[in-house]
Amino acid sequence: MTPAERPLRIIHCFRSPVGGIFRHVRDLVEEHRAAGHEVGILCDSSTGGAHEERLFEAIRPLLSLGLIRIPIRRSVAPSDISALYKSYMHIKSLQPDVLHGHGAKGGVLARLIGSALRVNRYRVARLYSPHGGSLHYDRSKLSGRLVLGLERFQERFTDSLVFVCEFERRAYEAKVGPISTRAQVIYNGVRDSEFGPVTPAEDYADFLYIGMLRDLKGPDKFIDAFGRTERAIGRPLSAVMVGDGPDRDRYFRMMAERGLGRRIRMLEAMPARQAFALARNVVVPSRAEAMPYIVIEALAAQKPVIATRVGGIPEILGSESAALATPGDAADLAHVMVDVMTNPTWRDDVMPAPDAFKAVFSASTMAGQMLALYRELGGRTGNL
Repeated sequence: MTPAERPLRIIHCFRSPVGGIFRHVRDLVEEHRAAGHEVGILCDSSTGGAHEERLFEAIRPLLSLGLIRIPIRRSVAPSDISALYKSYMHIKSLQPDVLHGHGAKGGVLARLIGSALRVNRYRVARLYSPHGGSLHYDRSKLSGRLVLGLERFQERFTDSLVFVCEFERRAYEAKVGPISTRAQVIYNGVRDSEFGPVTPAEDYADFLYIGMLRDLKGPDKFIDAFGRTERAIGRPLSAVMVGDGPDRDRYFRMMAERGLGRRIRMLEAMPARQAFALARNVVVPSRAEAMPYIVIEALAAQKPVIATRVGGIPEILGSESAALATPGDAADLAHVMVDVMTNPTWRDDVMPAPDAFKAVFSASTMAGQMLALYRELGGRTGNL
């Protein structure tokens, strides 16, 4: 078997097994295990609940290199030394070809452990995907300068940075500085089973908001824009808001005060494709994003998507797409929502072509590009 054909031994390191990072890693695990590679996970043991435990149980049979869960704090703490040592000893015994760190803490673990292995004359590829992480820090503050300075320092121990979109790469360069190591953009993707239309419910609504119920994600702007859209069209409309979060009660009061309580339903969080069946159009009114899976999932389900021009969303819909509204501007968002309701050809005119979209944003494409990078970097692994 040639080095290019040999199965790779890949370990993903990250802190919290919730949200987009966990989804990203699970998709890579499934795709790479199906391709015959050995995969393992190192993550925090103190976060996640029953839902995350079910997700771990689903992928546990795929983790031939095991599931390592140890306490990993969000902020820097003395306990990090113990976590780092335990992680190093366990990973050393697994002899990985690739250590891929996700998020700030995952990036520290992967790069420090990988570098320690190299000191012991074992070469391993060290990759880091920020996924936002430390890029949320403000360089004008002391804490931000320290964290971003640490990012710059760690580049010398990084074989490749991997960004989920060009926006993330630009944010990294703006905050950390010009990249001094290899870097590659590999877009997030969803599974092949997630491509295809969703059968609509009998009483499906005009608009769907799905996500965290907090101002960063823009539920308040969705409610405001919905009311403006009704007034512009001159007839009652319907909407569904799916999700949980700290501001749920405030949004409920906001709807009641504006007389929208009967026309906007609020439901608890549920799987995305289940929620897509509840409405004709999906609205993503975020004030800030990186590369949100919900936009990719909705387009894979062939739902018309209205979104704000933030983060990597323009890279999905097109930088000049008529589906994009100004973040934080309910009037501009309502303008797009009116177009959707009044223009019968809007979807065909504005949304990406399904085949072209799938070619870029499928999990198989994402995993294939990642594996090619692993091969290039991991092909040089082994004893020094």
